[in-house]
Amino acid sequence: MLDNLKEYRIVLASNSPRRRELLGGLGIDFEVKVLPDIEENYPDTLPVTDIAEHIACEKADAYQELMAPDELIITADTVVVVGGEVMGKPHDAADARRMLQKLSGCTHQVITGVCLMTLRQRRHFSVTTDVTFKQLTQEEIDYYIRVFHPYDKAGAYGIQEWIGYIGVTGLEGSYFNVMGLPVQRIYTELQMM
Repeated sequence: MLDNLKEYRIVLASNSPRRRELLGGLGIDFEVKVLPDIEENYPDTLPVTDIAEHIACEKADAYQELMAPDELIITADTVVVVGGEVMGKPHDAADARRMLQKLSGCTHQVITGVCLMTLRQRRHFSVTTDVTFKQLTQEEIDYYIRVFHPYDKAGAYGIQEWIGYIGVTGLEGSYFNVMGLPVQRIYTELQMM
């Protein structure tokens, strides 16, 4: 289906097993290449809706000098936004608990920014999904943190895990975006590369 990509070696620049699984679902061949210690910083003045896309582009920039002419790099970053607060990955159990308590009983936004880059062109975008949680009990939050260790997930949760099964009451937008990669939009953008 993506015959226009035959001249490229697709590289997913992410350690996320969820992103690997989701990109693999598109039926394209790709390899994973991850540079260590890429900073995930952004200016304090940047609107929260632009943070994930900004970081995805910064990640892509780190690869630019190392890219081969036939490579197409895919980078991504996901943030959770509730009440104007940007939630990245929790530092520890207390931070995860704080995040989940804040998400409990609320609707929040999951924003994934993506950058697709070759040496000749660059496309970047972000996708937003609204997610609503029921009021979670402290027992449910503690159980989830203890059993699932959500320290590698923005907002301290994975929608595809137990907390998503019992806690999510509404979703508007892409489910896969909440998992960390808006594959439908990536497919559309790859068709234009």
